[in-house]
Amino acid sequence: MAAVTVELRDSRRLTGPNLLADGPGAVIDGSIRGVESEEFLDAWRERVRHVLHSVGWGDEATAARAYDGGATVFHSAPIDALYAATEVNEWAWAAAQADVEGRTPADDLDAAAPRLRRRIEDERNPALLLLRAAALERGVSFLSDDDLASVGTGTGSHTWEVDALPRPDDVPWHEIHDVPRVLVTGTNGKTTTVRMLASIAEAAGRTAGFTCTDGIHVDGELVDAGDWSGPGGARAVLRDRRVELAILETARGGMLRRGLAVDRADGALVTNVAADHLGEWGVLTVEDVATAKLVVAKAVRHGAPLIVNADDPYLPQVARGLARPLTWIAIDQSALVRAQAGSADTAWIVDDGWLVRLREEVAVPLVAIREIPATLGGAAAYNVSNALGAAALAAALGLSDEAIGSGLAAFDATPERSPGRGNLFDLGGVRVLIDFVHNAHGFLAIAGAVRSLTEKRVGLMIGHAGDRDDESIRELTRAAWGLGPARVAVKELRGYTRGRELGEVPAIIRAELEALEAPSGTVSTHEDEVAAARALLEWARAGDLVLLSSLSDRAAVLELVEAVAASGWKPGDEVPSI
Repeated sequence: MAAVTVELRDSRRLTGPNLLADGPGAVIDGSIRGVESEEFLDAWRERVRHVLHSVGWGDEATAARAYDGGATVFHSAPIDALYAATEVNEWAWAAAQADVEGRTPADDLDAAAPRLRRRIEDERNPALLLLRAAALERGVSFLSDDDLASVGTGTGSHTWEVDALPRPDDVPWHEIHDVPRVLVTGTNGKTTTVRMLASIAEAAGRTAGFTCTDGIHVDGELVDAGDWSGPGGARAVLRDRRVELAILETARGGMLRRGLAVDRADGALVTNVAADHLGEWGVLTVEDVATAKLVVAKAVRHGAPLIVNADDPYLPQVARGLARPLTWIAIDQSALVRAQAGSADTAWIVDDGWLVRLREEVAVPLVAIREIPATLGGAAAYNVSNALGAAALAAALGLSDEAIGSGLAAFDATPERSPGRGNLFDLGGVRVLIDFVHNAHGFLAIAGAVRSLTEKRVGLMIGHAGDRDDESIRELTRAAWGLGPARVAVKELRGYTRGRELGEVPAIIRAELEALEAPSGTVSTHEDEVAAARALLEWARAGDLVLLSSLSDRAAVLELVEAVAASGWKPGDEVPSI
């Protein structure tokens, strides 16, 4: 009989709606071997119920999720004691672990409860709870974190330090209101959709704030660069008093690590799902990814649209399980028919080359696909889908049909408007496409665009972050090889090794290319993205397409390509230095 092995892998706070609950609390992810997960969870439920009563939290809710090889356990808690809540949950986990391992807990409840009560008391902030209650009573948003608390959002927000909060009676409630906000999630296409929607808001004359993996932006200004697709970025935008509407990229990692930043939204979009980041926080299958992404539904207020991609092979079935009205986007109308399953949901579709809103059998054409530059005349199907999602969200924000058409037509996927995402250059007859494509799903999606851009050779730069398992790296390689490249430059991602040794990921990619029978001499390995890009430009000739899947050194790759363009370089010339 195998030994029982229980391991706590991660204990953290959840500050908003999340996979297991509609509000804040403490969560633990752990592995369980040698005993059925449900046996361990029964022990945890017993232990957590006792400790919650002992610390005065007897009314708090609990939830748990078992999966192959592990479990996630959660209990709700007041927002002013979430650090203490993690310790409460950790005690229950440790006690349950002792129970299933057949031993006495090292820390019994009689000794632990007084310590945990003191920890809760030390963390409590009654003024925070009073301000939150007052905001909820008035129907406006309340946001808090370790440093700041705010009521209202955007132009209607007021923000204070958490240790200097006003009494509710001293808040100028007549100035407090909320601005419209929408959420964008999915495996691929989030940032492009967010930027398309910002272009629509600009066409409508509205001051938009948005977050994405590139940074925090307000009214066309980059406020802070970096990956701000989590709750921290959302709060920063929602507290900016210039913002009239907010567009919030909502990454899976942020939702699983901290929960949603908001508990109310005027709409949400799930672009697509794919086998990416499997194995993290109990997300083991693509269906699990869909369930995790659809956590955004918990924030979508009654009557607001939850927008789902009907073309995706996994999303429709999981979304229909939510038993709520849905708004669909679809390029393939047969996929829409299957997804709707006889319902009369609103849909945004492509019909006869136009982006069309379809509601109650009334079709309203808004803009020709050929007039949206980012779609490459429709060849970039992934950006057609992103445009559909942006249009549906724009309608949720109350933006006009005219603004939708104008904003999408103005979105040209240049480095200035959408850096590193679908940026197309012509270098002396060599077409260079710089894109963030970074997983198998993305390479499959971009295939149509690649084929439309050249009838000659394709040169390809690929690599992968080290936090994916070996099979995910091989799957990406197979998808990339499906583009039919005549030359492959494998890049090292020095900032993304994530626990692996330098050279380890490129070696897996090269081994898979050898297994795919890549001809000798067509594959090379390079120390970074810039070196890989230079090698491909030196190889390319007029009529070829070079696809640079750029991640870690995107700014430097863009700088290189722009410098080459400015120099008047021709294929066969030496590539200038930067």
